[in-house]
Amino acid sequence: MTLHQFRGVLSGTVLLDGNALLVGGNSVGKSAVCEALELVLGPERMFRRPVIDEYDFYAARYQEVDGVLPEVRIEVVLTDLTPEAARRFRSHLRRWSSQGSDFAEPPPQEAGEETEQDEWCLPLVFLGRFNPAEDDFEGGTFFAHPERVVDDFTELSVGLGTGLAPFTRDDKRLCGFLYLRPNRTGNRALSFQRGSLLDTIVRLESESAGQLWERALRDLDDVVIAGDDSAFMKVRTEVRARVERFLSLTDDPGGVDVRVSELTREHLREVLRLFLATQPGAHGVPFNRLSTGSLNLLVFALLTYIAELKGDHSVIFAMEEPEIALPPHAQRRLVDFVVSRMGQVILTSHSPYVIEKFDPDRVVVLARDNTGTLSSTNVVLPAGFKLKRYRDNRRQFAEAVLARAVLVVEGGTEAAVFRAVADLLDQDETITDYLHPDLAGISIFDAGNDVSVPLFAPVFADMGKPVFGIHDTPKEPLTPDQAAKTARFTRYQEIPYTGIEKLLVTEVPVDVQKRFAAAVTTRPDYPSGIRPLSETATDGEVRAHVRKLLQDRKGDNGGYAALLITECPSQAELPTTLVSFLLAIDADLHPHAPLPVDAAAESDS
Repeated sequence: MTLHQFRGVLSGTVLLDGNALLVGGNSVGKSAVCEALELVLGPERMFRRPVIDEYDFYAARYQEVDGVLPEVRIEVVLTDLTPEAARRFRSHLRRWSSQGSDFAEPPPQEAGEETEQDEWCLPLVFLGRFNPAEDDFEGGTFFAHPERVVDDFTELSVGLGTGLAPFTRDDKRLCGFLYLRPNRTGNRALSFQRGSLLDTIVRLESESAGQLWERALRDLDDVVIAGDDSAFMKVRTEVRARVERFLSLTDDPGGVDVRVSELTREHLREVLRLFLATQPGAHGVPFNRLSTGSLNLLVFALLTYIAELKGDHSVIFAMEEPEIALPPHAQRRLVDFVVSRMGQVILTSHSPYVIEKFDPDRVVVLARDNTGTLSSTNVVLPAGFKLKRYRDNRRQFAEAVLARAVLVVEGGTEAAVFRAVADLLDQDETITDYLHPDLAGISIFDAGNDVSVPLFAPVFADMGKPVFGIHDTPKEPLTPDQAAKTARFTRYQEIPYTGIEKLLVTEVPVDVQKRFAAAVTTRPDYPSGIRPLSETATDGEVRAHVRKLLQDRKGDNGGYAALLITECPSQAELPTTLVSFLLAIDADLHPHAPLPVDAAAESDS
């Protein structure tokens, strides 16, 4: 799909080749992509008035400029058409090259002969603009091929979509597009308003069972409210007697009546409610009075209903941020269901529980620059990077994909230590304009060991992310291939120690280590084989004792290394190597941030 002058996108192209998970920073354009798809494919979207408004135009510029009206243009190419769609749209199809992801003319061939790479596609376009004569916005979806030749002197030549045939509501239904916005996953999704899940179900059932709305209206028309035995009978009689003094009524007894509603389809959409009775208890209540968890499960149940009505693998399903309405276990279940049952799934999410369900080639990373240019890249694992390594680190990758930048460290101990150092730097008032990694959007990634750190540099660099790497001195030098990969780091450092424990006992003051050694003796996880530190221990004995404690209690969960860091009262007691690396990362991401006082003085000297 290609977008022009839509929302915050001046121009941009996104390839959604199969199931796709759209990720990226806030306001990057994920919602714009989904909304654009609905403008092109949503059967009910044209009922909204106006179809588009001022803020659907890039920079809200919709008025005529130099005699030209700005135009929202969204182009979509559909492939893998159903046989029914291919027959219906045959005069509007074009050849498509899946290898080049572009239109292709068939090579010379014998009559009736097809090439293996040939594929038919359906190009569509939504056009929207402001109509000064009507003082209103207009928009519509059209077949983008073929374009009819229109006489430039006719009035038709200046109309919206001139030369293009309309892509109607019935046409759109053959595409099976279903879009679930975050604000529809609650009350609106379960109402009967246009575009809701229940409205979609009613429409699909009507295709096979007849007009459900008309039947409902006839049933309601037969309901007698003010009958002979009704409490309303006296009111009805008295009203008629008084009205007839001033207004001539029909002789029919129903000249004055009380009915359930105004008996219009639109009115029914507003007043109809789904009632449910859940255990414990048997009293039905309107769906909007159910618990949030029950509402979430009800949404999921309706999705399964729609999938069955449309038929497996025949729906293009788009949904924004399921984590807003669904707990983690329901998020995973939702993804598993829609991927297995829908024809194509397009999700946006900031949830690692959703992201970890997608293989890297299904993750589409969106980016948008200051000029409004939207770009997209798929997560591509570099040559030699085994898929098993990705799957073993799914949760970490899920977080890293969402991050602005990634810091790759060699183990869980290092990850915990960096977080602890970052926390103390954030609390140090002498360091101005320092941004904590969590606020800066930095994900700390555990590579598992020192020689694996370089392997992740090209992975995250190819996503367009700043990526930083640090590890201790490996037992064996890096191979030429590993060393070459370090060039992809935005900043890289090999620390001159054989382990994080050696770095800590060398760079953290001995007094701090003594406090730490005394504090951990009261912990229930204190190693039983290590005697408490003697009060007369020398500095060398203190370092050896603390190093042994750190090595015995390694890791990021309850590890002692992070506890040692928390004993440091100020930046001066923190390990210099780690502090310098974190501050350098902060400066790389925020180049205008002033240096700390000590660093600035050292730089001036």
